[in-house]
Amino acid sequence: MTQNSIHLSLPFIQNGQAQKHVTHNEALALLDRVVQLSVLGQATAPTGAEAEGARYVVTGPATGDFLGQEGKLAQYEGGAWSFTSPQTGWIAWDEQLGTQIVYDGMGWSAASTGTPSSLGINTSADTVNRFALSSQAALFTHEGGGHQIKVNKASAAESASLLFQSNWSGRAEMGIIGGDDFSIKVSADGASFVEALRFDGASATVSGQSVQQSPTDVSAARLARADYAYSPGNLLGTVSEATGIPTGAVIERGSNANGEYVRFADGTQICTAKVLIDVTTTNLQSFAFAADFAADPAVSLSHAADFPNDPVRLSNIRAIRGVAGTDQHWRLALLATGVASDTSDDDCLYLTATGRWF
Repeated sequence: MTQNSIHLSLPFIQNGQAQKHVTHNEALALLDRVVQLSVLGQATAPTGAEAEGARYVVTGPATGDFLGQEGKLAQYEGGAWSFTSPQTGWIAWDEQLGTQIVYDGMGWSAASTGTPSSLGINTSADTVNRFALSSQAALFTHEGGGHQIKVNKASAAESASLLFQSNWSGRAEMGIIGGDDFSIKVSADGASFVEALRFDGASATVSGQSVQQSPTDVSAARLARADYAYSPGNLLGTVSEATGIPTGAVIERGSNANGEYVRFADGTQICTAKVLIDVTTTNLQSFAFAADFAADPAVSLSHAADFPNDPVRLSNIRAIRGVAGTDQHWRLALLATGVASDTSDDDCLYLTATGRWF
């Protein structure tokens, strides 16, 4: 029968041995030194004020009572120091450092907690998904303040994103994908993705298939762009067009010395003017509308309320274009003079022209 155990070298009680309690107590004392091992720290010599049971890892160069005991465990018991040689792999808690230390066969050093290559919680991790979690929910909470989840990538061409899957097939992805603009993509099959929204990193403007693509885009459920859609902010203003497509406001109003005008985005234009005509002459009398027409408008005339006395007959007046190359300047032709009872030389007429500005 061997005298000691293989690993801790605990003494065995032999057959017929006298004073068996000595051997037994020696084994218990050794177990007390090395089981659930914790040391006060690492020292080259004792302080001389140690309490019973004080333990140290002896480091070099050792002096005093620790001389020649480098690397061993020293324990103060019964007024003297006992030394135990550690075995490779022994781990102790260093109370001074507040960390684990390990003996590697040559000396003691801080135990490496290690950086695991993968971690699976309630499921298996793999070489791509090195961290895997199977759970009904996951909680990330603060520690006394806020909390951030950071997703980092190596360069702009790479992707840092969140991918949402259905039965392991991608259906939506959001993040900085293949660039530094934030985008949201969706997929019906997990293979082909459509960029629904993209937020420009510099200007914060929005684009993507979920946004109106042009002024004529009226696709259902698309988000309207401020420069394509109409709102109280751009309903009134300067009317404009490009190849027949409105590019400005819906309604434009204006006035000048020639009267007033109203333009509509569809091309309709209405001009009104108040003109005085000399009822004593049949000569052509010129006038101009407040805005140009693209072609001859329809012109109507009416008497002004402030000239009620024997006005010239409207049937005796017609409006004709007068100046070549423009559709703004017109003339009135008086076919017959006013009635004899009209003591005024002038009559006031309202003219209304309806046509198109493009």
